[in-house]
Formats: sequence, C-alpha cells, structure tokens
Amino acid sequence: MTSSSLEEAINLLTQESSPFAVTEAVVNGLSLPVFANAPKSLAALLQQSAEEFSDRELLVFETERLSYGEFARRVSRFAQVLSKDFGVSKGDRVAIAMRNYPEYVITLLAAASLGAVAVHMNAWWTAHELAYGFEDSGARLAVVDDARAERLQDTASKLGVTVIRVRPQDAVPHDFDTLITQYPDAVFHPDMTDPDDDFSIMYTSGSTGHPKGVILTHRSVITALWSWLMILPTYEAMGYPIPAPTDNTGQPLGQSNLVTVPFFHISGTNSCFLLTLAAGGKVVLMPRWDPALAVDLIESEQITRFWGVPTMSADILEAAAASGASLSSLNSIDAGGAKRPPSQVGKIAQQFKQASPATGFGMTETNALGLRLSGKEYIDHPGAAGLLIPPVQTLKIVADDGSAAKTGAVGELALKSAANMRGYLNKPEQTRDALREGWMFTGDLAYQDAEGLVYIVGRKKDMIIRGGENIACPEVEGALHQIEGILEASVFSIPHERLGEAVGAAVYASATPSLFELQAALEQTLARFKIPEKIWFYPEPLPRGATEKIDKRGIREACLGGAVASCGPSDN
Repeated sequence: MTSSSLEEAINLLTQESSPFAVTEAVVNGLSLPVFANAPKSLAALLQQSAEEFSDRELLVFETERLSYGEFARRVSRFAQVLSKDFGVSKGDRVAIAMRNYPEYVITLLAAASLGAVAVHMNAWWTAHELAYGFEDSGARLAVVDDARAERLQDTASKLGVTVIRVRPQDAVPHDFDTLITQYPDAVFHPDMTDPDDDFSIMYTSGSTGHPKGVILTHRSVITALWSWLMILPTYEAMGYPIPAPTDNTGQPLGQSNLVTVPFFHISGTNSCFLLTLAAGGKVVLMPRWDPALAVDLIESEQITRFWGVPTMSADILEAAAASGASLSSLNSIDAGGAKRPPSQVGKIAQQFKQASPATGFGMTETNALGLRLSGKEYIDHPGAAGLLIPPVQTLKIVADDGSAAKTGAVGELALKSAANMRGYLNKPEQTRDALREGWMFTGDLAYQDAEGLVYIVGRKKDMIIRGGENIACPEVEGALHQIEGILEASVFSIPHERLGEAVGAAVYASATPSLFELQAALEQTLARFKIPEKIWFYPEPLPRGATEKIDKRGIREACLGGAVASCGPSDN
C-alpha cells in the first residue's frame, strides 16, 4: 500500500456527493473534519437502517430472531414505556446493567430516541462498585437482569432507583416484556437530538481509584462508525478488493458478526453491534464466552467476522482444531482490547487461510476509533498496533518535552478527531489532562515508523490489561488497604499465558493471611477479574525509591524473580 494511492482513494471517497463526504464543524469549540452525509444521531441511524433493511435479519439470541423492522418496533415501544410510564425525557440518564441480552441494545437505542443518556454499568461489578456508578452518574432508572437486580437492592432503596427487570424468573413490579405490551403500535419518536448531544456514559478503569465515566456524544459515535464503514471502500478504490465470503454453494454471504464481548465495553457496543447495524448485517449474541459454542455458532450462522480479545482468538483456534471445523464462512478474525501475541497472527493465517487476521487499537475515550491493520500487512508486521484509520483522524507521538517525537522515537500516542469523548463525568481535572486542544492523550507509549505503522511499547498509566479488561492498580491497592492488617500494598501486572496479563500484589502486613482469605475479603468490594491471582508478602515495609515513593518496578522484578515469598495457586 502506498501513501499516494491511499490519498487518491480518500480524495475520491470524500467528494461532496459521497456517503463519506467530509466537511468542517465546530465540536467542543474546535473546528474538526466530520462526515457531512452521515446520520445526525443514533436514532436517525436506526430509522435509516430499519427502512433500508426492514425484513433483513438483525439480531439472533439463542432461539430468538429479530429483523431490522421488528427490532426498530421494539425500540419504539420501549421508548414509549420510558417516556409515558417513567417520565424519561431529553438529558435524563437511564442505567443498563445486564448480560448481552437483546434488551440491552433495545434500551440503549430507546433512550437515544428520546434524547436521554444511557449509562453502561459493568455487569461484573460488585454491589459496592454498582453503588458508585449510580452515585456518580445520577441515574435513577435502571434496566437490569435478575443477577444485577439482586446486587442493586440496597443502592436502589438508598438512592430511590426505579428498576425495570428483563427476563425475570419471578413476578416483579416492572417487567420489560409486560411493559412494552401496552404500546403495540408505537412509531418512531420525533428525533430532536443535536449531533453533539450526549448519547451515553461508559465507565472505564483509569489510573485513579474509581472508574471514570466517559461521556460520548451522538456525533462522536457516528464518526467512529462511518470511519470503519469507509475501510472496505478504501481498499476497493485502491485496487485491493477484499473477496466476499461465500457459503458452501458459492453464494455470497451477508455480513454477520458474533458478539463475544460485553455491551458495556466500547468494542461490544460500537465495533460489533452499532457497526453491524449501520452496515445492514446480522449480529449473533452469546450469553457467555464458550469457545465450543462459538465454533458451533460460526458454522451454523455462517458468521463472517469474529471480534474478540486475543485470548478468545486463541480459544477459537484450539476449539476449531479439536472439532475439525473449518470455519469457512469467516473472512476476518479481529482482535482488540489487548495486544495479540505476534505468534498468534501466523497461526490464524495458517489455520484459516480464507480469513484475514486483523487488529485494532482504540479507547473508550475515542469510541474505539484509532488504528487498524489486517491481512498481509498484519502478517508481515505482527507486532504493530496498526495504521491510522482515515479520513477524519490525525495522530502524533509526543516526546517528554511536549514536542513531536521523531520517526522511530518513543513518546505518548495522541489522537485527534470528532470521535473523541466530550470528557470525563464529574472529573474536570482529569478531562483537562487527557483532552488538550482536541487531542486525546492515550497514556500509551508508542513510536511510528517511516511507513506510518504505529507500535505500542508500553503504558504511562498504572494499568493492567487482563484479557482485554482494564484494571487500575490504585483501585486494587485501595481495596487491599481496607483489609485489617494490610499496612502497605503494591499492585502490578504478572505474565499470564492465556490472558496476557493478570493481577499480582506485594503486601506488607501485620500478619500473613492466606491467599484465599485475602481474595475472599477483596470480593466484597472488587469484581473478580480485578482480584490478585498471586500475592507476595514482604517481612518489612515495601522498598521505596529516592523520592520515597514505593518502588513498584523494583518490587515487581523482585517478586517475579523469586526473591520474595509468594502465595498463589501453585502454593495451595
């Protein structure tokens, strides 16, 4: 791929009459390139897709199948419920906390059609973490499943949160299905949304103790979707058409996506569901991750695109090999959320010759838009994070002194586009630190080579990425400090063969509790994926550096090197 041919393709595709025409708009006080002919809101996108693909299948969950038209009708009916029964109007916040059920995305778009703001609550959070989410967001209406309703009981009572249940096992005051039966003939609600109105708040772990609520607007989401939609036409315009997948008889297959990641992640909502909705494809939901079931669904539903964290790609390779499945319908095996091991790229290319391995880099704060690499370029450069996705983004690598880093030099990766978040909820200082003159400073250390490929080499922030889940070390340290007898704690990443990274901790304590006791205590305040899998015990205060800060790097090296006694799975 040459820069000149790419530039020519972009110029062709962004002409005034094109679906991808680009113009300028003022966003957050800055003039930025935006898509001129894209829908102005998520409600407009749903209406456009429902009209164009009315009878086409959109959503599959177990034995349930919804067409675009039926899905849009359910969204309209639930919007009536929210408006007429619960008084939801523009700007109100509606929390969602559940597994990947169809009701999740129905609620998301029903809220959007009213101009309300959906608040994504991590379904793996404990009752303590959910309480923080409701206190921080101010949401007083929640659409949840049974498991989340149980965890939410005390918070709902304390804060006056009204709870609507989906798929309840027992009779409840507000049952989703019962509520929507009141409005069998609902039609699209008039869309009064401005492109820069808030669409959703999605929580992400940061370098501070509590998760941060990322505020996403309608324009920011649409910008990401239209940038991704333009990828295939760009390749075609450059003379590199990507062959359409075919079924066993040689007939072309429509686009279909197996959703393996939760909708409370930006990749689940944007990269998998909303992108497929915009493209007229089919989405197949999994209730929970199961590699064997994933292989069966890919085969039976003729899935064309698989997206998951790298551990899921590894699981798919193993499960398909074990069952002898060819997965011949797949034409793309994407990964994100964490860096894929370079060796896995070659394995995918070898085992599934018809499927193009692909990778991407993005953040909740950028609506998952950022970098992408696929096919031969990815196979040839398996350690790269990707190339910048055109046409409305810019990037820079920033040196420590604030200047632009030279080619090949490491600095902090920053991205600028209308896809960036509006800011962090209730955190003006952290917003100012992350968003500077429209640039989103990612906290990732990277360099860019002469061909434009970006390589991520580390993180500035104190974070662990466990199988695609971001974990803030200070949050885990804070939870450890709440346990009686723990005097000091340092949390860091430890290598994990399947997940890439896992959580480890070093502690100085007045007594030496067992790993089981510490994990049981932490389960009261932390989701399970945040709990340390191995703990090292120091007989004296933790080592400190010259500035008297705990020497996290030295502690990690000492612990992993065997210089400190540990308590972990292998010790029990």
